[in-house]
Amino acid sequence: MSKTIVITGTSRGIGFELVKLFASEGHTVFALSRNDKPVKSLNLDNVYTFSCDLNNSSDVAEVTENIKSKVKSVDVLINNAGQFLKQEFKDTNMQDVKSVYETNVFAVFDLTHKLMPLMKESTHVVTISSMGGVQGSMKFPGLAAYSSSKAAVITLTELLAEEYKENGPSFNVLALGAVQTEMLEEAFPGLEAPNSALEMAQYIKDFSVNGQKFYNGKLLQVSSSTP
Repeated sequence: MSKTIVITGTSRGIGFELVKLFASEGHTVFALSRNDKPVKSLNLDNVYTFSCDLNNSSDVAEVTENIKSKVKSVDVLINNAGQFLKQEFKDTNMQDVKSVYETNVFAVFDLTHKLMPLMKESTHVVTISSMGGVQGSMKFPGLAAYSSSKAAVITLTELLAEEYKENGPSFNVLALGAVQTEMLEEAFPGLEAPNSALEMAQYIKDFSVNGQKFYNGKLLQVSSSTP
């Protein structure tokens, strides 16, 4: 059965692969990214692309209204967009920190909030976090802004799951380990991850359409050896 899927951060990496996977199964996909050209160049009939800045609430409002004009409900929202920052704490630039939080936390809050009128009891909201944001996990120097922002969306997900546990939608968060994406290569040149963006996208796709049957409000730690 065809579903309506909204995905953020679709210009490359996991988000780009998710668009192709969902579209290949006949789902209607709304792809949100600052750069919509990579997805648009695929020329997929059932994919709508939007060039938008998720840090700009007016952009988010415009995209939301556009989605509302095309569909009556959303089955899956995948908050995949993320901004990475590796910066020694003593050299921290607060504008950089604010930008990370705008993308990794506030944009997730804003888009999810604005799409709530389109969500059903069965809707599944999946937010992509990082193992670095998990309490007690291994931490790395220079990632104070990034990892703490990823911890924030873990808690946000748990709170929303509690608030909507009676009548839905369902909320879950995936804390990913290392995945071979452009972001990883830019952050850690030469590091080879055991999973490709396509492999992780396949896992996320399967979880997003089936996971709400088994989980709600759960942090699922997807280690570097999964799937």
